[in-house]
Order: sequence, then structure tokens, then C-alpha cells
Amino acid sequence: MARAAALICTLAVGALVALQPPSNAALADHVGDLGAALVSLVISAAIIGVALVVFGHPGRLGAITGFRPEHALGGIAGAGVVAVSLVTVRTLGAGGLTAVLVAGQLVVAVILDRFGVLGLHQVQIGWVRALGVVLIAAGAFLVTSR
Repeated sequence: MARAAALICTLAVGALVALQPPSNAALADHVGDLGAALVSLVISAAIIGVALVVFGHPGRLGAITGFRPEHALGGIAGAGVVAVSLVTVRTLGAGGLTAVLVAGQLVVAVILDRFGVLGLHQVQIGWVRALGVVLIAAGAFLVTSR
């Protein structure tokens, strides 16, 4: 995928993700926090299942025998984000929640890049990257301060 297309797709999905916690929190008023998390994740799984059948290669799921514990991290993270976000959005608001999520993601992602964790290309932490992390953290602080 071209870099411009990747940026546009990521921005679009990021905008959509901002709707996730308040939507799930509203659903939680009817079905409870964990019920809302479950409904959200079932809908996600159904959409990905359809996409896999229509656009992907479902036969490749046969390679699941090569599953290792670290492969579960994506699903664990997804469940954590959905469950925690629908609760914390009530306190932090959508902007505050998103700012803190992004700050946490960025700090860990820069460290993962630095050490090439899980097969990532190693990227050094220069002053520009460090400044980016500091600015995002400062932004999260400012967005969550009252």
C-alpha cells in the first residue's frame, strides 16, 4: 500500500475508532459493561469474518497450528481496549480517552520499533522521535486536565 493511502486509511479508521467508546458506553446502559464489550467484539468478528470470506483467503486459517502465545496479544489488546474504553470514556470523555490511548500506544510502539519486537524493522529513537513522544504525552496531559 502506498504511504499516502496508508495515512488516509489510518486517519479514517482513527476517526471511526473515536466513536467506539461512547457508542459502547451507550450500549452498556442497556446490556451492562461486559455485555456491551461482547456485542462490540462479536460485531467486529462478524465484519472481519465476512471480509475474510469475500476478500481474503479463509483456507490460510489452516496454518493456525503454528499459533504461538505472542499471537494472542492482538486479541487480548482488542478486548482490553474495548472493555476499558467503554468505562473510562465516562470519566475522561472521548477526547481524553483517545489522547491517553494514543500516548500509551506511542510510548510502547516506539520501544517495540527500537528493539524490533515481533519481527518489526528496528528504528532508532532519535531526538525527533523522542520529541514526538513528549509532545503526544503533553497533549494527552493537556486534553485530560480540567
